[in-house]
Parts: sequence; C-alpha cells; structure tokens
Amino acid sequence: MGIHLTSLVKPGVVEVLVDKTIAVDALNWLYQFLSIIRQRDGTPLMDGQGAVTSHLSGIFYRSLKLMEEGVRLVYVFDGPPPAMKRATAELRHERRAEAAKKWTAALEEGDEQGAKKYAMQATSVNTAMIEEAKKLISAMGMPCVEAPSEGEALCSLMTQKKEAYAAATQDYDAFLFGCPRIIRNLAASKKGVIPEMLVLDETLKDLAITREQLILLGMLVGTDFNPGGVKGIGPKKALDLVKKHKTLDELLPNIDWAFDTKPKEIFDFFMSPPYCDYTIKFGFPDERKIKEILCEQHDFSDERVSSALAKYSEAKQQNQKSLSKWF
Repeated sequence: MGIHLTSLVKPGVVEVLVDKTIAVDALNWLYQFLSIIRQRDGTPLMDGQGAVTSHLSGIFYRSLKLMEEGVRLVYVFDGPPPAMKRATAELRHERRAEAAKKWTAALEEGDEQGAKKYAMQATSVNTAMIEEAKKLISAMGMPCVEAPSEGEALCSLMTQKKEAYAAATQDYDAFLFGCPRIIRNLAASKKGVIPEMLVLDETLKDLAITREQLILLGMLVGTDFNPGGVKGIGPKKALDLVKKHKTLDELLPNIDWAFDTKPKEIFDFFMSPPYCDYTIKFGFPDERKIKEILCEQHDFSDERVSSALAKYSEAKQQNQKSLSKWF
C-alpha cells in the first residue's frame, strides 16, 4: 500500500548501475511479478499441476537480465510484521477478496479486460511462493536476507551503510526509513515503463523539510500503520501542516488522530526500525539447481532456460554493457 507522495516527489533518471549493488524489496517485487505476468484473462502462469509460477518467471528472467548488465541484486524479505500493521493487512485481505469476486464475475461475462484488471488487484503471496522464490534466488547466486520486520527498512539501512547503492521498491515508504536512494520500476519489463531514481536529499531540499517532517507528512497522508491517513488531509495540505508544525508534539493538537496506534509509536518505528545482523555473499548461477526448480518441478522450457543462462554467461564474458544503453 505505502504512502502516496507521487504529486510531491520529482523522479530523476536512473544512473548507470553497472557494478552497483541494489537492495531489492523482495515482497514488493513478488507482488509485481504475480500481478503483471498473467494471461489475457488474468490467469497467472501455472505449471502442469496448477501451481502458480508467475513469480518464478519474473525472478528468473528479470533478475538475469539485470545481472547481464552488471547489476548485483540482494533480495531482502520481510520478517514478522509489527502488530500495528494489522489494520493494513486486514484491509488488503478485504480488497483482494472483493477483487477476486469481480474477477470471477468478469470471466463469466467474457470480459477479458476487466478480468485481468481485477485479477491483478486480487494478487496474493503465500509462504510456499516465498520459499520457492528464496530457493531460486539462491540458486542464481544472489543473496537472500530476511529482515527482522519490514524488508524496505533493512533495504534502507543497507543503502545508508553504503552496502547497497539504492533500494529497489515501488513504495515511497523507504524514504521515511531514511533510504538515500530509491529506484522505482526496476522490476518492470513492459515497454514504455522506465526506471525512476528518487534521491532523499534532493526531495527534502525541494520540499524544504527535514526527514522528520517527511515522516510526519507520511503519517498524515497514511502509512501501512495508519491506512488512509488523517481524514481530509491530502499530500499538499500535509506539506503545509508539517512546515507550520515542525514536530510531532506541535502537530498533534492541530489534527484529528483517529487511529488505535499511537502516533509516536509510528514515528519512532520509522526513525529507528528493528535491526539484525546479516551477511551479503554473492555466488554464481548453478544451472543444475536452477533447472531442477524451474524445469523439473515447474515445467519451464529447458531450452528457454538454457538459452537465458547462456546469454548471461556471454554477456559476462564481454564485460557487460552499461544499464543505460539497455534503457
């Protein structure tokens, strides 16, 4: 869900990412792959046993394409969600259930366009998908790290510590966690959709606020911990309020906070999210393991998988092209 800052944040062009390490908000990418990689009527890719494979297709082909261009990906998975995220989880579940009903109705009516739209909205990720994704990522030689809580918080920390150049996510929430750089649309493969670079320092300068004020702004328009935000306050009004009332103590008397979670708890979570030790270790693609997962277990084309891996090996031997040339 994330915060809605599109109207306030000015994206820039993605710089050359050759030899750069990118911390990937793994769950965010899995949802993208499962939403987008579908048939015309919205049905996801499936193997002969009926198991969904859209996420595996996205991980393999999109990651391999980026690896060809010399980009190093670290997939960061969510840990246990904080209790204050329960309302958002319930809201998402309700929306997906309603979308699933509309998807079924659209299919019965023969409305392929509507069916695909509702199917994308009904996308969900289960534990089995996550475990399969982790096995494939590891087989491809990319590190898998599990966060103690929110994945994008750990992506942000890695970027702050310069262990990663940027965090790859669609959500602006990473800015609230202090992430210096966010790259949006890096997982997209649709023609015409290009990656965007968002820089925290530049954004704060453009808005003439501090990171602390940005957190307050996010809380006003709505975060995963207070979905929907404060009633009647959109991004522009929120910006005006945090400029006038620069601290949480100054802001609270001037708004109607109607959420069970205390605002200070949310503010403190963004300022100091849970920390854990982690190891980032890159390896090499293991063709045997990759084919075992994709071809033997999920009916992927052996020829297509072999061809993709051969193309990656060739690109690596040619010292890899810059990502800028690809886009």
